[in-house]
Amino acid sequence: MQEFIQFLSNNPMLSITWIVIAGMLVHSVVKAKISGFKPLSSQDAILLINKQDAIVVDVRAVDEYKKGHIVDAKNITLSQIEQGNFTEIENKKETPIILVCESGARSSSAANKLAKGFYAGI
Repeated sequence: MQEFIQFLSNNPMLSITWIVIAGMLVHSVVKAKISGFKPLSSQDAILLINKQDAIVVDVRAVDEYKKGHIVDAKNITLSQIEQGNFTEIENKKETPIILVCESGARSSSAANKLAKGFYAGI
C-alpha cells in the first residue's frame, strides 16, 4: 500500500489521467445501462427486421435520404424528432425501432429524444 501511495505522489499527472479514464469508463457504462436503447450490429438489425418486423427510421436530412436509404425506411429527420414530430412511429411503442444515420451520432441523439418522449407519454 505504501508503494501505491508513493507511486501516486511521484506521478501526479499519470495518476490524474488514470482517474479521468476510469471516470469516463464508469460514465459510459452507466449511461448505456440507463439510456433506454442499445447500439445494434448490422446482424442484430437484420434479425429484428426479419423476425420482429422492426421499423427502420433514417434520421438523416431529406437530401441525404434521397441519395440512398434502407428499403422501407421512414425518413424522420433529427430536427423533426427534436421538435416532437414523430407521429409516424408514435403508436409503435411495442415494435422495435431501429434508428440509422451516416455515422451514428444523429441516431444516438434521436434515440435519446425518442426514449424520453416515449417514456414521458408524448
